[in-house]
Amino acid sequence: MTVEVRTEGMHDIIDAAATLEKVAGDFLFTEGPIWHPVEKHLTFSDIPGNEMFRLGADGKVQSFRKPSNMGNGNTYDAQGRLLTCQHANSAVTRTEADGSITTLATHFDGKELNSPNDIVVRNGGLIYFTDPTYGRLDYFGVERELEMGAQGVYCVTPDGKTIKRLADDFAQPNGLCFSLDHTVLYVNDTEHKHIRKFEIAEDGSATGGDVWVDVTVGEGEGHPDGMKIDSKGNVYCTGPGGIHVITPAGETLGVIRTAEFTANFAWGGADLNDLYITSSTSLYRVRVKTPGLPLF
Repeated sequence: MTVEVRTEGMHDIIDAAATLEKVAGDFLFTEGPIWHPVEKHLTFSDIPGNEMFRLGADGKVQSFRKPSNMGNGNTYDAQGRLLTCQHANSAVTRTEADGSITTLATHFDGKELNSPNDIVVRNGGLIYFTDPTYGRLDYFGVERELEMGAQGVYCVTPDGKTIKRLADDFAQPNGLCFSLDHTVLYVNDTEHKHIRKFEIAEDGSATGGDVWVDVTVGEGEGHPDGMKIDSKGNVYCTGPGGIHVITPAGETLGVIRTAEFTANFAWGGADLNDLYITSSTSLYRVRVKTPGLPLF
């Protein structure tokens, strides 16, 4: 693999000679990887395959859920329960400890959501997710007419009783992540190829939303999609050529270049220094120097 270094700080992120390892392949389009810090496994989605998979501690990949309602983005809440954005039925769901599935959100203001895409949980339990239209397209979802009329960012309470729209002026909102102290929410827009920055109040409401960083420079395929933050507060976002690493000040350190078009990624392993990358038909892994954060 190639590591594109734009500033010296990139050397603290990953070794220039790091090796990209293919863990598994022959999927249709991989997405939504998340690492379970207690059970030490990685769960990820194959959207068109309508299936979710799990990489176990034994290194084997097995089917976790089929059908998955074309699940996409995933995360865990503070209790270690799986939260999933589902394209096929425009839903945000939670998998309970007993394996049952609770639906948390499908509608806003009487209209069906477009297709929830990616998801994060804030300190205190509020759930934030993006709602572009990709899940209403053939292959990545189920073709059907739009009801919502806006592509927004939403916040829903853990009981699913209250849902609020935080912003509705995106072309296609996609990946999102919080700053280390959870006072800032970063949300990228795939179509506009940039990341926006919102200030989050104690009650979970959002203000601001100005463009923070453009993610357009680089060779190769890719655009803003998956986005996460590491243990030092750096924001990682997919973009041209792979995964772009950006400091809290908005400086791009460099790019972790990937072998295939990359949609998402997650840190895993015993020390959270293994970066798992969902790239089109495959799942890859590369060793990094700066660890990620546990999801709970």
